Amino acid sequence: MTNLLLAVIYLAFISLGLPDGLLGAAWPSVYPQFQVPVAFAGYVSMIISAGTIISALLSDRLTLRFGAGKVTAASVATTALALAGFSISPNYWVMCFMAIPYGLGAGAVDAALNNYVALHYASRHMSWLHCMWGIGASVGPYIMSFALTSGYGWPTGYRWVALLQVVLTAVIIFSLPLWKNRAQEQASHQDKDDARTVQLQETQVSKQPRKALSLREIIAIPGVPSVLVMFFCYCALETTSGLWAASFMVLDKGVSSTQAAAWASLFYLGITLGRALSGFITMKFSDPTMIRMGQIVVALGIIILLLPFGRMGSLIGLIVIGFGCAPIYPCVIHSTPAYFGADKSQAIIGVQMASAYCGSLLAPAVFGWLADTITIALFPWYLAVILVIMVVMHENLRRTRSMNPILD
Repeated sequence: MTNLLLAVIYLAFISLGLPDGLLGAAWPSVYPQFQVPVAFAGYVSMIISAGTIISALLSDRLTLRFGAGKVTAASVATTALALAGFSISPNYWVMCFMAIPYGLGAGAVDAALNNYVALHYASRHMSWLHCMWGIGASVGPYIMSFALTSGYGWPTGYRWVALLQVVLTAVIIFSLPLWKNRAQEQASHQDKDDARTVQLQETQVSKQPRKALSLREIIAIPGVPSVLVMFFCYCALETTSGLWAASFMVLDKGVSSTQAAAWASLFYLGITLGRALSGFITMKFSDPTMIRMGQIVVALGIIILLLPFGRMGSLIGLIVIGFGCAPIYPCVIHSTPAYFGADKSQAIIGVQMASAYCGSLLAPAVFGWLADTITIALFPWYLAVILVIMVVMHENLRRTRSMNPILD
């Protein structure tokens, strides 16, 4: 039953990634039909991000009342409804309206699933599950591309992904008894190290009464401000790299726009493959060590971008940065219950998700302004500043929190 539930969660993570690339893939066909400027895609994206921030902040109260399984099912169903709404949108403003439930569904399921896996599964599963997100994020644009090239149109692409979300919602609903019983399973079903982790975390859950924490109470916990800034920086680095890498290679390195678009996609491939690999490496190293290793690899990638290695150096540097990003996000989430206690982990992970979405929302826009007013050549330096802040916050978190032997 444990493996069956894990398979369901794997599918849920693929589902989480499926819609993420749809808007970018569909927009060249959408904006001429709606007769709006090409830049208006940014407003749809901002509405989605705002919704994810709100639902992530509410995730603690929702999961406390309804449980992770029900929240996941309801969130995926909400996302399916929003995608179906996108497919029948007659104009831009209806699409903006449907972006609201899309964002609300995505944020809640992201926080609920991450906390559930952090509490009940080993670190390797967190890495592999986020690898599944990468697969979903790659498959979504492919589905949209197939719909467009086959003459079905962008609404059909959204409709197909919405249908997949409906199927997954049904699977999660049928799996709800597994979610209910998962916390009661014996730690003997895990390997020795996992048993120690699960047994400690489940003891914390059973002995300490749960109550929803306010945002002020969460931020007052020692170490939380550091981990929030760290999450902001990670997603700032990832989304800035993903959004501006192609433009940097075209405008600063002289790469053709077609080639740069293809090369930029390799950044996400580096993250996906890196998470598949880091799942095995976590069997030997702790979460803090994995985070530090990732930060070192990101630094190496930035250095490669800064050195005069030409066009191929830009490609290699970008892939290396993707590999370095791979273990950071899942390992920070997985270490949260051990740092702050299982009774507080859902509340803290929810705020972490909100902080991450703020980084995704703000940092690429700030760099866009810098590139426009100064030069896009600042791209690797901008990433370097973000990385330094992230490293400082991680080391501050390590000093602030008394170390759990599981983490060391």
